[in-house]
Amino acid sequence: MTTLTKNPPAAAHKAPQRFKQGRGMAKLGDLRIAMLFILPAMIGFVVFYVVPTVRGVYLSFTEYNILGDPEWVGLDNYAAIAKDSLFWNSLAVTGQYVLMNIALQTALALGLALLMHKVAKSTLVRGTLLLPYLMSNVIAALLWFWMLDYQIGVVNQFIEWSGLSRVAFFGSEEWAIPTQALINTWRHMGYTALLIFAGLQAIPHHLYEVANLDGASPFQTFRKITLPLLRPVMVLVLVVTVIGSFQVFDTVAVTTQGGPVNATRVIQYYIYQRAFTESDFGYGSAIAVILFLILALVAFIQMKFLRGNESDLD
Repeated sequence: MTTLTKNPPAAAHKAPQRFKQGRGMAKLGDLRIAMLFILPAMIGFVVFYVVPTVRGVYLSFTEYNILGDPEWVGLDNYAAIAKDSLFWNSLAVTGQYVLMNIALQTALALGLALLMHKVAKSTLVRGTLLLPYLMSNVIAALLWFWMLDYQIGVVNQFIEWSGLSRVAFFGSEEWAIPTQALINTWRHMGYTALLIFAGLQAIPHHLYEVANLDGASPFQTFRKITLPLLRPVMVLVLVVTVIGSFQVFDTVAVTTQGGPVNATRVIQYYIYQRAFTESDFGYGSAIAVILFLILALVAFIQMKFLRGNESDLD
């Protein structure tokens, strides 16, 4: 009897230790498996993002072309940028494009998302809205470049048939940037609408039922329920859209090449010109670093003041 009363406490004391050790080994095993799956993506991220970024920052402090070795010049590139009128022009043109693109794309995408949520229940209709986004930027730009051509474009044919004068969409300083913004809005608004639509799906339906019972109008329901609860998604959409708008390049490169008279020389195209056309990689890298800092600052301000990391559903 003495042996039977002493052994169970010892076994009971060892059992939790074995259980904890087993759980620890299981967690370590899960971590190793997770790291194994993450490793290829991490290698790609380091090779294609981290290393080029670090090298680009280094080159921004050098004078470098592809035929020679980088020569350290310190802050000379940044001092030259501060006096570069073409850089400030490209920044102003980019800002103009971003404001037009964000306003049009967000408004149209929000309207499409509401239509998908309330009216268009068909998966086919919803999928059709994504077709322009599945098209490459170059193909979309060329398609609209031909359609809006001053001489043979179908759009100008309709304008002339209606009794109005033809419009040089890509050939005039007044119309060039708005045309670029409209093309990219057409291509991306379906994808943006899909993101907003996903946010609408997450709003509890009973809130709308309560508002309906209280006699709220559709506009009041949209302003008091939909918009506040959609805020985190809208902030995400704005951050992604602003970053993408600052990086516009393809449409400009295949249509206007920065013209007419620098009217569409956006900052990405100016970087391309200085680095690859003029072989001044140090100067181009310095502009790229400035663009990176601008985007980081804009994203931080949006997340901070629009409270993008908070949800009103909590």
